[in-house]
Amino acid sequence: MLAQLGSLMFFQFIGETLVTVLGIPFPGPLCGMLLLLAYLFLRGGPSEELAGVGSKLIDNLGLLFVPAGTAIVAYGALFATDGFAILAALVVSTLLAVLIGGAIAASTQDAGGVP
Repeated sequence: MLAQLGSLMFFQFIGETLVTVLGIPFPGPLCGMLLLLAYLFLRGGPSEELAGVGSKLIDNLGLLFVPAGTAIVAYGALFATDGFAILAALVVSTLLAVLIGGAIAASTQDAGGVP
């Protein structure tokens, strides 16, 4: 399990390094995730061990939201003054993401792509 977690962290490190060295305004962990995706695509998918580690991480994903809950408590005054604007931005951006994702999925399916 440690070796698989190490490989995930390695791809994150490579993504962070690549973004920093090239000066790209892109999140390093996301770049690392894309590199991992390309690696897994070329390899033919994840190994059983990596899939198991991924499942364990997803099962415990709720723990990663503790800092977000703490921020809500810590920045209560900000939410009291600008809460409506923040909520509106969240709702609009979520709706746009769902609509754009659905449009891309529909166009891919219409073009004969993999559903």
